[in-house]
Amino acid sequence: MSDGILTKEEVQDFLNEREKLGSVLGLNSIRELMNELGNVQENLSVIHVAGTNGKGSVCAMVSSVLQEAGYRVGMYTSPAVFGRSEQYQINGKPILEQDFAEIITDIKKACDRTKEKGVYPTLFEVETAAAFLYFYRQRCQAVLLETGMGGAMDATNIIRKPFVSVLTSISRDHMKFLGNSIEEIAREKAGIIKENSFAAAVRPKQPQVRKILEEVCRKKNTELVYVEKERAEDIHLENVSVFYGEKEEDMHTENVSAVYAERERAEGMHAENVSVFCGEKEKAKDTETEQNLLCFSYGDYGKIRLSMTGACQIENSICAIETAELLRKQGWNISRAQIRQGLEQARWEGRFSRLCREPLVVIDGAHNEDAAKKLRETLKMGFTNYKIIYIIGVLADKEYDKMLKIMMPLAWKVFTVTPNHSRALDGAVLAERAGAYHTDVLCCGTVSEGLEKAFACAEREAAGEKAMILAFGSLSYLGEIREIVRRNRL
Repeated sequence: MSDGILTKEEVQDFLNEREKLGSVLGLNSIRELMNELGNVQENLSVIHVAGTNGKGSVCAMVSSVLQEAGYRVGMYTSPAVFGRSEQYQINGKPILEQDFAEIITDIKKACDRTKEKGVYPTLFEVETAAAFLYFYRQRCQAVLLETGMGGAMDATNIIRKPFVSVLTSISRDHMKFLGNSIEEIAREKAGIIKENSFAAAVRPKQPQVRKILEEVCRKKNTELVYVEKERAEDIHLENVSVFYGEKEEDMHTENVSAVYAERERAEGMHAENVSVFCGEKEKAKDTETEQNLLCFSYGDYGKIRLSMTGACQIENSICAIETAELLRKQGWNISRAQIRQGLEQARWEGRFSRLCREPLVVIDGAHNEDAAKKLRETLKMGFTNYKIIYIIGVLADKEYDKMLKIMMPLAWKVFTVTPNHSRALDGAVLAERAGAYHTDVLCCGTVSEGLEKAFACAEREAAGEKAMILAFGSLSYLGEIREIVRRNRL
């Protein structure tokens, strides 16, 4: 330790030590820890987000909207997919290593004091406390706070009065901790709803889940607004030609000049061509690429355009809109134009994110039945003209067989891998199960091997047709996929 601040290695040692404590639902430890840190969370303006799927995307969208409206916005999400720093963002920028070290140093001291009381905060409780402390010290005007796996007993639920409690879609996941029935899971998630407040929730398909949400809100005198994807109209993709400079990473769509070429509409969806110029005009000569925008019309908002193109993002963006409307109702200064612009600017890596263009490589964190259905919907919506090659890696405690049954019919070839995770399912076991639904499945020894074989198939065997490599399943190995693609420029 230098100057009293933990080194990078000491920070990691401390976090590893906390990880060994496992996952413990309940608020006693986080309360003791935050007491030692001055209960700084009481000074934060929080939008609290729970649910099974879509939490991170909704957080990213609402954060983008609030930034567009001029607010300084903190966002805490989990788990980390591409690095721990991504869990803590202010206006889209991840926490600096030095800032994280300073925060963890103070939290370690607080944990040493709770130890004297027989209280041992877990890794997630430490990470949550770090978010509270960081956003408080950085004077954030709004905080998007994503729960971990639960709701009522989740460490983030120490927050007493969020401005809005948000519930994304609810389905079966983490049954070991949350309960085996959808009713038990829904009641746990609904535990983030506070008295005399506001809640936005994706309208559940199951009547029994709706009954639980409405009952909780009625007892707590909380205004409940349902998010209904069915209210979206004219859903379609726009094909955008984007001109940018030397680095694709610099690409953005701010201050765009667009020309729309309308095409005939077919079965509720059609495609439009849009030309977009980014940065200085002289750079427009350098490179041209294409990007799909997911578009739909929504009530008085008119046309909404999303850079996040998974089919599930329609529902997530409506959730963000209704959350912003509830903030407006409480006096937040957000215009509808800022909401539209914020949604278009929102990005969330790992959720149907493109890594490479030729061949097309996409990663997606679909790891349960509900997410698999939404991923299949995305593929059917815009990728039926591709030969799709799967790379799949899952955790053993997920209902992967249901996911395989949903996804396998759209695959051309399938490669299974074993994620680098303590709960990973062996890729060979996964290949055996996938073989029940598909005739061309191969287990690969490493993630790198799986990617190499997928690229070989895409380049040599697609016979002139467009190929797409889709890596999905556990979030835990998507970072490795991205790193390999970027490092080798595959």
